Amino acid sequence: MSRNRLALALCLACAPAIALETRSIVLKNHLFSPQSIVVPARQKIRLVIENQDPAAEEFDSFDLNREKVLFPGRKSVIYIGPLEPGEYSFFGEFSPNTARGVVIAREELHAP
Repeated sequence: MSRNRLALALCLACAPAIALETRSIVLKNHLFSPQSIVVPARQKIRLVIENQDPAAEEFDSFDLNREKVLFPGRKSVIYIGPLEPGEYSFFGEFSPNTARGVVIAREELHAP
C-alpha cells in the first residue's frame, strides 16, 4: 500500500461518523406502529424496528428493496435511502393483511 493510500485510510478511519437520522417502529400484535413515517428525501435513514410480538416476522418492502427477519423481543436496524420524494410501502410477510406501513419521503422545507 502506498503512503498516500495508507494516509487516506487512516484519515477515514479516524474521521467522526456522520450521524444518520433515525426513525423507530414497533411491531406489536402483528401491527406496525406508527404505520407511516415521514423521512427527508435524498437522505440515508436508519430505521430501527422493535418486534414486541412473541413470534418472528419478516419486514418486506418491494419499494425499498429490503427484507429482514425481525426476531421476537429484539430490535433490528435497516438502512434505507436516499429516497426520491414519494411513498414506499412495507409489510410483514407473515402477517401481510395487518402488518402494513409506508415510508413517506418529503422534501425538507427551509426557511427563506
